[in-house]
Amino acid sequence: MFGLLLFLFAGNLLFAQKKPLDHSVYDSWQSIGEKLVSNDGRYIVYSVNVQEGDGELLVQSPDLKYQFRIPRGYQARITDDSRYLVMKIRPLFRQTRDAKIKKKSPAEMPKDSLGILELGKDSLQKIADVKSYELPERGASWIAMHLYKAPVAPAAALDSTGRLQKLTSMADSLTRIADSIRNKVTEAKLKGLESLKTNKTGPSKGEDKIEEGTDLVVRNLVTGKEYRYALVSDYLFNKNGQVLVVETTGKNGGKESPLVLWQQLDRERPDTVMTKFNEAKGFAITEDGSRLAFVAERDSATKALKKYFKVWTYSPGRDSAVVWAERNSGPITNGLVISPEFKNYFSKDGSRLFFGLSADQPAKDTTLVDFETAKLDIWNYKDDYLQPQQLVQLNNDLRKSWLAEIESSNGRVMQLADDSCELVTPTAEGNARYALGTSSRGYRVQQQWALDGSVRLFVVDLEIGRRRLVAEKARSGSARISPAGNYITWYDSKKRHWMSYDITKSEAHEITNGITVPLFDEDDDHPDDPPAHGIAGWLENDEAVYVYDKYDIWQCDPSGRLAPVCITGNLGRRYKITLRYSSTNREDKFIRKGQPWLLQMFDHKTKGYGWEVFQPGKAFAYTDGKPVIREAVVSSAIKARDADVLVYNQQTPASNNVFATTLGNATRADAATQLSSINPQQSQYNWFSVELHNWKMFDGKMSEGLLYKPEDFDSSRKYPIILYFYERNADDRYNYIEPMPVRASINIAYYTSNGYLVFDPNIYYKTGRPGEDAYNSVVSAAKYLAKFKWVDSTKMGIQGHSWGGYQVSYLITRTNMFAAAEAGAPVSNMTSAYGGIRWGTGLSRQFQYERTQSRLGATLWEKPELYIKNSPLFRADKVKTPLLILHNDKDDAVPWYQGIEYFTALRRMGKPVWMINYNDELHGIIDRKNRKDWTKRMAQFFDHYLKDAPEPAWMGKGVPATRKGIDFGFGDPAEK
Repeated sequence: MFGLLLFLFAGNLLFAQKKPLDHSVYDSWQSIGEKLVSNDGRYIVYSVNVQEGDGELLVQSPDLKYQFRIPRGYQARITDDSRYLVMKIRPLFRQTRDAKIKKKSPAEMPKDSLGILELGKDSLQKIADVKSYELPERGASWIAMHLYKAPVAPAAALDSTGRLQKLTSMADSLTRIADSIRNKVTEAKLKGLESLKTNKTGPSKGEDKIEEGTDLVVRNLVTGKEYRYALVSDYLFNKNGQVLVVETTGKNGGKESPLVLWQQLDRERPDTVMTKFNEAKGFAITEDGSRLAFVAERDSATKALKKYFKVWTYSPGRDSAVVWAERNSGPITNGLVISPEFKNYFSKDGSRLFFGLSADQPAKDTTLVDFETAKLDIWNYKDDYLQPQQLVQLNNDLRKSWLAEIESSNGRVMQLADDSCELVTPTAEGNARYALGTSSRGYRVQQQWALDGSVRLFVVDLEIGRRRLVAEKARSGSARISPAGNYITWYDSKKRHWMSYDITKSEAHEITNGITVPLFDEDDDHPDDPPAHGIAGWLENDEAVYVYDKYDIWQCDPSGRLAPVCITGNLGRRYKITLRYSSTNREDKFIRKGQPWLLQMFDHKTKGYGWEVFQPGKAFAYTDGKPVIREAVVSSAIKARDADVLVYNQQTPASNNVFATTLGNATRADAATQLSSINPQQSQYNWFSVELHNWKMFDGKMSEGLLYKPEDFDSSRKYPIILYFYERNADDRYNYIEPMPVRASINIAYYTSNGYLVFDPNIYYKTGRPGEDAYNSVVSAAKYLAKFKWVDSTKMGIQGHSWGGYQVSYLITRTNMFAAAEAGAPVSNMTSAYGGIRWGTGLSRQFQYERTQSRLGATLWEKPELYIKNSPLFRADKVKTPLLILHNDKDDAVPWYQGIEYFTALRRMGKPVWMINYNDELHGIIDRKNRKDWTKRMAQFFDHYLKDAPEPAWMGKGVPATRKGIDFGFGDPAEK
């Protein structure tokens, strides 16, 4: 009997034991994607995506009494009247995969369909082969569905009689051709060869075919009424859905002319706006549907190297569109032309059309022979931008547009932006008289080493086209114009205060004067002026602007007359809680008076989040007398426009889901309804827990970090541990970590599930010593952890990517306490990296060392000793830790020769080092097959050194170039 009980008990333990995560679980792991709520608050829609495969779209009522699932649904929208949900539906993943394997053409690939669901019902209508759709923003229940080109049906197989008839027809055709040739020869003998010349009237041989448009179906979802248009290339509703504009193409080999059509959706037939044009684009309709504007070109030959567009306008009742603006008229002179690339738009009241002007680029010289023409880049010290940056920006620069406007009432054209004021930003949806102008001219060269975003600020008068200077050397990221257009605000990084410029009075004010707490990030440790905490928003009518400090929110008077007031009563700072405004109205550009505020809270002590509701005009107080902080992250709140329904995301280390509540109950976690429940399979696997730890660093200061433990943690065991780090991640304590093939760094969920501990320490820096600061934090953390009996101090590893990869490379020159290290995209030699290029942007890397992440605070020639002292390469002889390097040959941030320099130095000295280069990959791995490969290799590397697993073949004998793509060297252990 005892033996039977023991057997049953052991069996129950075995049954209850959870599995470790393996590399096969990634594809089906779920995450929350898009999220929306109907205006009436009765329906909530969100997508559940998988990493590779078929996701789904879910529709639920807040009380969960109604639920509907749409497999593979995405890009969902709810009609303004809250009656219908429309979404695209992907084809099955396996169908698309099979088509790719068979190398089918784009026309043969499986296509998206469209789904239409009447909310509250259980029947989904599907329309096949839909490539795009649009709904009006407000009002009407119309939908426009743009279809893919219908596939050409294969010809029916002929029977024997049909084949005989076809052959007879072909013989007759050949006889007629032979007769025609004999007649031509006879004519040439009688009249000479000149008689053979013909005048071609058809298209010339090799003439480019146009890209034909496809069918557009426009349907009223309530009445079922439909319009159909053929050969459509573009379409656009006005905001309220009374009007649809349609552009059609011609047809190859046909007589159809391209058209622009204006369809009043309460009429049967459209009006023809324009015909016989080469190209039309940039359609804009006034909000009330009374006017159309667009740019079109209709005068040049089809193959002309230069095409000049004009602005055209149309109003109902006209016979056709008329020219509104063209080159060589008004201000459109001196080498300026109308841009076809600008997204034209009307002001909200329709009084202005905003369009773009661009430089008239010279046509390509077609007489040049390509193989006889030199190809080179010319670097000039007088250039505003380095050549690599110019080349990265080339396509944008060739399509660059400067803002211009046309006054609807009189057709007056004004250029608003140019090379001395490149960016002009209207406000009040284009209705306000004034706009913000910014210019980087004069500050562009210094971005090579400063990268501070310095600009000049201007007020631009949209009524007369003039501008006046407001400020010099402002940080572009902080400059804003108020919603009603009365003020310009910016953060003065030298004064460390917010400034406001009263446009009508031409006066500048320091509006945060009197606030004694820092308005800048006091935790920022870069050798540059710290950034501001930012602005929450504006009160309607520009009556106040709300400014953040680290914890609280201040109401400031933009006119400078009233002293700032802390509307949160300094209660954020008292409790070490950061309070941040979360907008609940998706359409408002400002904060309405009397509107309750939803505040997101973050607790700096526990790292938890919560919601609080604040009623302006009343003294701020926490709902329960103190902050109610959850052991979770709450974020991404959206509110129904016309109902008290609030939807948000909540994540913990164990889950990530969607919740619904009311604004009044937002503070209470127990009042929320959990809508989603993703990844039920997670319960089968050994998951993780996370703890916040504090320890004293070598410099005597306290630090904090996150310790991740397996769910089945046993304090009587000894565990290998990996220290992963970047800068400061302790605030991420309650983040959900999804198992996935990684772009670069370890996946914590996978490692803890497979018997590792993972520790992520914060790192604090001083100028000039980033390497030693990493040592101060990371090595002190390792020594702190080594004191725990359940940590195997002989099996410690470190891992980091990019800046973390640099720190790993440095640390193994300073200590031998780590049994294995992985460094991704590491800078190993700051002296050579300093003058390099970040190829993704074309920027020089100098700013990184002088002002930002590398924190040296000086040029290479001012303090070369700092560059040498902080470079791992110059201490490579001290390395004893086995090192795995990841550095890809198309790295667009850290030049991959940095990894090569370190690898070749260590290899020369016979030290155990490996380097993985994924061909054509960037700074982080993008291609999923490469991510899967890297995830396995890094796990094998750490398993070998920290868990005594067998050495895989790629680490042992290696993989020679002759076996590239054939033998991947995984060998033992067998792939998991």
